Amino acid sequence: MKAFFVSALLLLCCYSNAQEITSDTVWLDVRSQEEFASGHLPGAINIPHTEIAAAINELQLDKSAPIALYCKSGRRAGLALEILQQQGYTNLTNKGGYEQLKQQLASDNERK
Repeated sequence: MKAFFVSALLLLCCYSNAQEITSDTVWLDVRSQEEFASGHLPGAINIPHTEIAAAINELQLDKSAPIALYCKSGRRAGLALEILQQQGYTNLTNKGGYEQLKQQLASDNERK
């Protein structure tokens, strides 16, 4: 589990200069590790929704930091959002499903 968190922090650092949907937002992919491995948004950190309560503290985020959550359809992101709200996080957004976000990012990049 510790290796997972180290990987997540390294991923955050490595993608800090990458083009992201919103550069000041922490993007959390709350799908399973297998789903994440099959594709994810640039700069996203994978914390499965079933582990969010314990794992979010490892990132040492400010409780008011902008956090966007996504999964396959938005349902698990909604569950994770509720858990984070209970822990005092205040700037949360459920962005819905990965495929939809991936298409949105591709469309945004085409317009540029």
